[in-house]
Amino acid sequence: MNRWTLGGVLMVLPLALTLSGCESIAEKEDPIPKSVIDAGNLSDLLLAAGDPEESIQYFESALAQEPDRGDFRRGLAISLGRAKRYPEAARIWQELTALGQDTPADRIEYAFVAARLQRWDDVRAVVNNLPASLQSSRRYLVSAMLADNEQNWAQADDAYTQAERLATNPASVLNNWGVSKMSRKDLTGAEATFERALSFDARLFSAKNNLAISRGLQGNFELPIVPMTEKEKAIILNNLGLIAVRKGEGAIAKGLFAAAVDAHPQHYSAAADRLAALEGSIEN
Repeated sequence: MNRWTLGGVLMVLPLALTLSGCESIAEKEDPIPKSVIDAGNLSDLLLAAGDPEESIQYFESALAQEPDRGDFRRGLAISLGRAKRYPEAARIWQELTALGQDTPADRIEYAFVAARLQRWDDVRAVVNNLPASLQSSRRYLVSAMLADNEQNWAQADDAYTQAERLATNPASVLNNWGVSKMSRKDLTGAEATFERALSFDARLFSAKNNLAISRGLQGNFELPIVPMTEKEKAIILNNLGLIAVRKGEGAIAKGLFAAAVDAHPQHYSAAADRLAALEGSIEN
């Protein structure tokens, strides 16, 4: 199944959580004892808001000290997934299962990672063996991704509908649903779905980017009216420029790449290089 993978699609911009301590203490011992982390639910905080690489370091250290702790192994798998280190995340989820420490919810998380790795047989095996009593947005999102892969669009839409209904914040579900619609070449439906995603989370960059792409593929190269940083604006303009090139709109592409260079808070070499190449081809 083809997926749109122009620069920035489905990009995640995590919040950074910096854990600092006195240097002299850090040299001698862990500045945040595991008992304190457990008591204060700081493990959950790391998973929810921390830099995934910091979370990985913490859970690797914790697991090395207490290798029988399933919660630490689960935290490591989740953190690896958040860092998009999917092969490593899959291995840790499989370890959790082999040790008999997994839950049905954990198997859903493994299926999500397996989908990212195109291991569709594994995804299908998990989905087909989940208890009917387990009703969660994540379960239906994974089922929707499996249906997308099989190009069973009616089943995918049913699953996305359930995933949206059960989600506390359905922005990411709607973003995936929009990508699904782009895959079917339903560009107007995709555009509307990305707009719905942003109505729930105006900060979701992947939805902003995908919205612009769905519009660009329809020949609309205007930036969508959504809040965005200078860097986000530059990336989106660059991606619109790439679409314009594909459509043979050289003059429009040139303007988009120039705007991307101007918008970026630092030098944007990718857009600058494309602009230079395009200017050369037009002049010649």
